[in-house]
Amino acid sequence: MFFRLLMESFRRQRRRKMLAGVAILLGTTAVTAMLALATTIGDRIHQELAVYGANIVVYPKADLLDVKVGGVDVKPASGGAYLKESDLQKLKGIFWANNITGVSPELPVQLAVARGASDPLFPAKAVGYWFDHDFGVLKTGASALHPWWRIEGAWPVRGGDVAVGANFAKRLGLKVGDRFRMQGAPGNAGSSLSMANVVGVVTTGDETDNEILMPLRDAQGFAGANDAVRRVEVSARTKPEDAFARKDPETLSPTDHEIWYCRPYANSIAYQIREAIPGAQAEQVRRVEQSEGNVLKRISGLMWLISAAALLAAGFAVSAAMATAILERRGEIGLMRSLGASKGAIALLFYAETGLLAVFAGGLGYLAGSGLAAWLGARIFRGDGGAAEGVLIPVLLPVVVALALVVATAGSTPSIRAALRMEPSAILREDA
Repeated sequence: MFFRLLMESFRRQRRRKMLAGVAILLGTTAVTAMLALATTIGDRIHQELAVYGANIVVYPKADLLDVKVGGVDVKPASGGAYLKESDLQKLKGIFWANNITGVSPELPVQLAVARGASDPLFPAKAVGYWFDHDFGVLKTGASALHPWWRIEGAWPVRGGDVAVGANFAKRLGLKVGDRFRMQGAPGNAGSSLSMANVVGVVTTGDETDNEILMPLRDAQGFAGANDAVRRVEVSARTKPEDAFARKDPETLSPTDHEIWYCRPYANSIAYQIREAIPGAQAEQVRRVEQSEGNVLKRISGLMWLISAAALLAAGFAVSAAMATAILERRGEIGLMRSLGASKGAIALLFYAETGLLAVFAGGLGYLAGSGLAAWLGARIFRGDGGAAEGVLIPVLLPVVVALALVVATAGSTPSIRAALRMEPSAILREDA
């Protein structure tokens, strides 16, 4: 009898049930979309803000030392200290290795260059980089960590090939396919004269426009320092900085230190890099890190606000629909009460109707919300109008259905309680 009454309710009040179901569907669609985006928002924001550059920089610890004689700083302008390129492989072994999304070592060298064989040499700065370098599962290098750089031609990957900054190319009248002379500083192992093949012209909008970009191996040859790098930029997915992140790990208790160490703060990743690479000093780039954290915090807050508003609106809609449905069924309630049905049995019947409706509408809302999240992700974070990536996250299904049940139950409870407080005799007299 219970299941027959349940099915008859859906058959005879299809319009009321549809209105309540649509309200739950819309609410769960919005919530699913926000939750699906929230699970990937950190990575997406990290990718969008990659145009600011790396968020961690690594350089030799010796650069922090002051070398003074008679109050005069005599430390060389270049610092004179190097890190080892081979030590960068140790980044794969740190606790947050999987959060590292890009690595770009640099080695600046001073050269003398000339356009033709008879032209006089003049000083120029060259920087060695990785270009499309295989670093474990990553394909990384300068072009990956500087996405705002624009190249006409190709990046140099073979020995003897170079890319030149736009201003440098204009100064020497160079274009892709040209050649010019390069000579290392006297006294270095790489001081001999060589010819450079221009394979690309780079526009960066900064000092790099005046430089020569070459493979790191060539720069090491000119510097006479094999396996040497001067500076390393690291891009990593991080957790927004808070008060705990800014604590000095050396002053923390062992328990707090372990918690700090195991959180993906930029500071903790930099700390692990210092542990892994001998003689290295690693620091976060606060401009990038704080921008990423602020944007992520604000967007996350907006998502939670939209989700709460959607659920609240769905709850009110369900409450209104249930109030109307129960008003229409007062006679049925009065008859069941007069025939001996308990308040619990009647409440169970209404809650069962609401529960079935919530499960069905919540499931549809999960599917619709996943599609909406894919569409929003493709439009908002990429803006290229390309095909949306799938964001069907199975773990969200029980969460969304549970939220639909909570909203439906909370919305229908006031109407059910009001119906159960009515006297059966009064209801039957009104309907007589």
